[in-house]
Amino acid sequence: MAAHSDRPALATLTGSSPAVRPREGTVTGHLFKVIRERIPRTQQELAEALSVDKATIQGWESGRRPLTATQAGKLRTVSRTLLRLGASSHMLALLNEAMDADTVIAHALAGPPAQDIASHPLANWVFTRSTTHMLAWALTGTPPEALPSAELPRRRGPSPASPLLPHTELRAFYDHMRRAAELGDHAGESGALLRRQALYVCSYDDAADTRDWLADMRRRSRPPRAGQWTPHWADTRSVAASLTRHGDPDPLHAFIRQGMGDETGEIANLNYWANWLGVDLTTHANDTFMVEQSHTAWDGLALLRRLTDRLAPNLACIDLNAHTVWSLLAARRGLLAADPNLNRVLDERVTTLLDSSTISAQTRRELEEVHYGLTLHT
Repeated sequence: MAAHSDRPALATLTGSSPAVRPREGTVTGHLFKVIRERIPRTQQELAEALSVDKATIQGWESGRRPLTATQAGKLRTVSRTLLRLGASSHMLALLNEAMDADTVIAHALAGPPAQDIASHPLANWVFTRSTTHMLAWALTGTPPEALPSAELPRRRGPSPASPLLPHTELRAFYDHMRRAAELGDHAGESGALLRRQALYVCSYDDAADTRDWLADMRRRSRPPRAGQWTPHWADTRSVAASLTRHGDPDPLHAFIRQGMGDETGEIANLNYWANWLGVDLTTHANDTFMVEQSHTAWDGLALLRRLTDRLAPNLACIDLNAHTVWSLLAARRGLLAADPNLNRVLDERVTTLLDSSTISAQTRRELEEVHYGLTLHT
């Protein structure tokens, strides 16, 4: 597809900071250290168990000698040794997401994005919530939900409590991501995945101009048309969610009305959530799976459980979360008969939301329908 004629010339796009020399395994190294401390083992004890020197462990944990550069066979040996020593299998599985996050960080801090957008890691596969939150750990210092704070050891002295990037690296990272989003925008449909994912990552930026920049990128986008899904649908969804995080819920409300006003949009949204929340475990190269994949390809009850956990009045995108629950129950009519315990939790969450003032009029109508459905299964 040709680039949009109203796109700015590349020379006018957001400028990028010069390359910095980052530690290339910041997130993976910090997670590795958390895993070691939770076993628990000292650096020296773990070095002896792995038949390496202490400096190697220190290099892995600091990011100076990234685990991402370790040979695949050796990395498997390291993981299996950690498991034998008592490491959490759940935390070991997160090393893959941490490595993906470090790949994005290293690419961004190496310099401005290349004109060949296909070389960008955010243009190559659809990131899940777990990976995105692992990346956000380095951008905000907030631990991923997949890594409960109870599992994080308390720090003493100068040891960092998170893999948060220094301010200089953060600014270079966000400068790169803004330019990557603009390059994806200039490329049209072929750059839609890069634009969407870079825009979402930029929503973590607390710079004063982030909201205005996101709003400008939204004005450039092509709004989805009913029944005619294109990759711009997913882009519009992500930008609307990002603006909600920055205090502007109107684009999200508009998207719920317009982007999910037909069966095509509703199915795309359900497939999006199934992948985002890790129910659909398939790795996707682009966003077309949202309409090409059947919404019966994944476990509907598992998605309902994870969405129920996201029905809290204080969440910025609560209207989208609630609408998705309503849509899922409409698409999978037998779900409310599957798990009475889940129904009780869901009913409590729905009642709390109906008693709150944080939801839109449309959300209130939809939740009243959900509540009525729940009364029929008690």
